Amino acid sequence: MRILVINPNTTQSMTETIADAAVRVSNPGTEILAVTSSMGPVSIEGYYDEVFAVPGLLLEIAKAPALGADAAIIACFDDTGLDAARALADIPVIGICEAAVSATAFIAQRFTIVTTMERSRLPLEHLVHRYGMSSRCNVRAADIPVLSLEEPGSNARERLREEISLALKNDRAEAIVLGCAGMADLTAELRSEFGVPVIDGVAAAVKQAEALVAMGLSTAKRGAYATPVVKPYRGLLETFQPDRIAASSGGHGDRHGLELSNHKTTKAS
Repeated sequence: MRILVINPNTTQSMTETIADAAVRVSNPGTEILAVTSSMGPVSIEGYYDEVFAVPGLLLEIAKAPALGADAAIIACFDDTGLDAARALADIPVIGICEAAVSATAFIAQRFTIVTTMERSRLPLEHLVHRYGMSSRCNVRAADIPVLSLEEPGSNARERLREEISLALKNDRAEAIVLGCAGMADLTAELRSEFGVPVIDGVAAAVKQAEALVAMGLSTAKRGAYATPVVKPYRGLLETFQPDRIAASSGGHGDRHGLELSNHKTTKAS
């Protein structure tokens, strides 16, 4: 089984963190192919960044057939471009927010998502409502930039811990969901420190992707996720015309010269 894990921002070091988290929980027969988007913002913080991250994400999704992927994961907690990706792809596409809240609902009655910036909190509240978890899940922001999680000497991890403490005390949370893929390497440490379940969306998405593939399921192609209608796309978006994006992403780079050199393949041991 091969799972394509896409980091829809353009920061390669974050992809490395995501890949490590995915490999740690994957089955021995699962191959994790972690990729970094070739275009878009270096981090996704709010609605504006999210919109401009979607084109690069879709270019990577379009390469899934050529790469032999059985499922794909969008490794941004905003579930960036999830619906568009499901329409474009035939294979299951998992968003890490949906995966995380679904998994946490099995083990806790009340839980809190702790994310990065305040501007990201409201979009996540909208997702929680969409996924039917509003009565059980609160969302908090530690008010830290995404990339500060990787900066030596920043206080990002201390701010994250402070917000988790407040969630346990004030929200009466029984579990904590880490609301950023860049936090994936902190899961075990925070579980031990706080003594509650701490859920990383990347890990949750890998296990759900494995389950869907094992059950032989793929994305429904009638209704909401039907294959996009072929029609002219003009200007800078011409490449994304439905019949062209797939043809231009056959594993050898597209018409703008995008290659697969940003792909890192890692296997579960």
